[in-house]
Order: sequence, then structure tokens, then C-alpha cells
Amino acid sequence: MEYLWAPWRMEYIKEKKSDECIFCVLPPENDDAKNRILYRGSACFVIINVYPYSNGHLMVTPYRHLPCLTQANQDEMRETAALLQKSIEILRGEFNADGFNVGYNIGKSAGAGFDEHIHAHIVPRWTGDTNFMPVLSEVKVHPEHIQATYDRLIPHFKKLTL
Repeated sequence: MEYLWAPWRMEYIKEKKSDECIFCVLPPENDDAKNRILYRGSACFVIINVYPYSNGHLMVTPYRHLPCLTQANQDEMRETAALLQKSIEILRGEFNADGFNVGYNIGKSAGAGFDEHIHAHIVPRWTGDTNFMPVLSEVKVHPEHIQATYDRLIPHFKKLTL
């Protein structure tokens, strides 16, 4: 039998779970390194997904608590689009991603984990990145700790201007 080690998962197992919206609660804490917020714009921010589909999985979300894109104003839509574009450029350069999945899950039935606060996902992809692990054992393997991912990306986002 082989073992997969993921010691950082213990943080999640031990932490007290909350029903609060992370997209509303985390920005006012003003601890971007702890909360893995990479960029703060005037209407939206970029944050690392702490339960990523793949390394470098980011989310772009407005500060306002909105359940649907149809409620976003023009400033939020414009800044989201610009941050999606810039985030893809940064991820392509830093992670050499071959492609990206970009999109929204609007509503619980569409798979939204936080269905009351819209957020766009940016998931870097590489040729051959899907392997037997999820199929045979329902396990995803991430080659880099999430803090290392934050440390790699933050210098790029600190230089970002829209």
C-alpha cells in the first residue's frame, strides 16, 4: 500500500467551520497573507482557492454580496474581466499552464460552494494533468503547498495595475 501525505489538511480538519460568507468576511480582516488575498481592486479582489482543483486555482469576486451576475454593476463587471485577463497572464507566465478553465457556478444546483456570493474561477490546466488518482481513489494530488503558491504569485499581483 502506498501513502499520500497532505499534512496541511489537518488545518482544515481542526479549524472551526463557519456559515459566514468567506468573500464578505475575509477582506475586512486586512490579513491578506493569512487569507491568501492576492489583489484588491476598487470593486473586486483576487483570492486563492484553498480547496483547489489544481495548483494556482484562483477566484475573482466583487466585494459586494451578490448571488448572480445579473446584479453586478458595470464597474464590477469591468474589473472582474480585467482581473480574469491579468490573472491568466500571471498564471501562464509563472506556472506555464497549457490552458485554463474559467467560469462561474451560479446557484447551489450549478455546484456553487458559496451560492450567495458570485465568484469567477480560474483553473490552470496542463496537458495530461488528469490521471488515475481521482478515478481510482477519489484523490487529487497537488504538487505544491498552497502557501508556496501564494508566495510565488504575490510578487506579480503586487506589481499589477489595471
